[in-house]
This record gives sequence, C-alpha cells and structure tokens, in this order.
Amino acid sequence: MGANTSLLTLASSDASETSSELNLGDIPENCIALVLSYLEPPEICTLARINRAFRAASSADFIWISKLPSNYHHLAGKLLVDDRNKLCEKEIFARLCRPVSFDAGNKEFWVDKMTGGVCVSISSKPLTITGIDDRRYWNHIPSDESRFPTVAYLKQIWWVEVDGDIEFCFPAGAYTLLFKLRLGKVIKRNGRRVCSTDDVHGWGVKPVEFKLTTGTGQHAVAKQFLKTTGNWEYHRVGEFIVDDSNTPTRVKFSLTQIDCTHTKGGLCIDSVLICPSYQLA
Repeated sequence: MGANTSLLTLASSDASETSSELNLGDIPENCIALVLSYLEPPEICTLARINRAFRAASSADFIWISKLPSNYHHLAGKLLVDDRNKLCEKEIFARLCRPVSFDAGNKEFWVDKMTGGVCVSISSKPLTITGIDDRRYWNHIPSDESRFPTVAYLKQIWWVEVDGDIEFCFPAGAYTLLFKLRLGKVIKRNGRRVCSTDDVHGWGVKPVEFKLTTGTGQHAVAKQFLKTTGNWEYHRVGEFIVDDSNTPTRVKFSLTQIDCTHTKGGLCIDSVLICPSYQLA
C-alpha cells in the first residue's frame, strides 16, 4: 500500500512538473492562427496582446483575407494607397476600417470591422438641390453632428427637389440606401444647444417621395411623412443588388415633395447612406 502511494505521488509530481513547463507560447503558431480566423477582428486584436506567438499569428494573411471585402484590392489600390503591395492584409484591413474620403471630400467609404461590409456616405454638398443658391430658401450650415463639415438646411420653399448619384465598386451583395434627415436645426439659446423647430411646417400635408434607380435597371420608390422633430432619422429608400464586384455600380437617388399648394420648411439634410442590407436586419 505504501509503495503504491509512493508511485502515485511520484506520478502526480511528474505530471504537475510537466504541466508547469507548458504555456500558451508552446502552441504552434499555425494552430493559433487557425483558431483566430474564426473570431471577429476586435477579438483577434485582443488576443494578439497575450504574447509574441499570438501577436505573430494574428498577422497571418489568410485570417484577414477572410475579413476583407471580395474586391478589397480595388478599394485599396484605387481609393486608398498606391503602396498596397508593401502592406500586409492586416494593415489594409485596419486602413479600410477608417473612413476614406473621395470626390473632393464630399463622399466617404469604410469597411465595417465587425462584418467586413462596405458602407458609403454622401454629403449634402454634391447633391443637386433646387433653390440651393438662393439663401432665402436653402443654406449649407456648419454641423458638428455630421461626418461632414456642413448640412443642407431648408428654411422655406414651395418645391422640394433633391437629386444625387454615385458610381462605386461595391462588393457583390444586397445594399440599402437611406436618407439621413431631421426636422429642425441646432442653435444656441441662453448658452445651451437646442434644436429649434421654428421653421418646421408643411410636412404633414403630403408625403415625401424617395426614389432610387441603378444602371442595371433596378428601381425602388418609397413615400413617407416626415413627422419626428429634433432627432436625426434614417429614411429607407429601397434596396439594390450588386452581382459584379469589379464593375462600378451607378446609383441615382432623389427626394421630392413637389405639391405647390403649400410651403415646406425646417428640413436638415445630412447625407445619404448606402450599406449592406444585412447590417440593418
């Protein structure tokens, strides 16, 4: 009995000694990289801080290729960096997750770090707005609530007509287009920032009509009343499908309220957002 006890004690001691010598750094780097490839980018970056082995494994190209859009070479080469061949896929992913401006800073695109989907935002500046050059009707006013320096603000007009378009290489998939709007504008009153609704009127008589069309013949129409004051809201226009990731997709869109029986006012137009439909599900 005593001999058996001694043997068990010795075996337990050897196992404990062996296990104490093993650590996470002993796991093969390729095994770590394979596990990391199943995680979301923020989780990968968190685990990369554990030790050198995890940090090295987290830079494996095959991990980040699976997180990037299918046409990321085009996005990186045409709109981001000329030295993309010097960057690893992890660095390309990090850069594309930050907003990339184009069209003289009037548009931005970025990759969503959780889903790898491509989003595009279009400011009010490049939109064709009827009456925008007449300060009695419209103004571009500064805003620190927007991705862009200014938003378009309507004081009062009879005929509201806003048109825009974009040509962009979207990765294949389904996309939704939305207008970001608000009734009312932010002003300072008694030293505080408040949303003034003094100019808001005329939106409850007829709905606003939103439209989108694509170069491939897709189209959508939506009619909505603008009701909520004081808060930015995304108004869904419709969905379109992209089949070819390497061919630019042309999208035209509009916002109109052309009933001339009454005036409309107090509308802020921030931007137009295009994002993968699954991100809105």
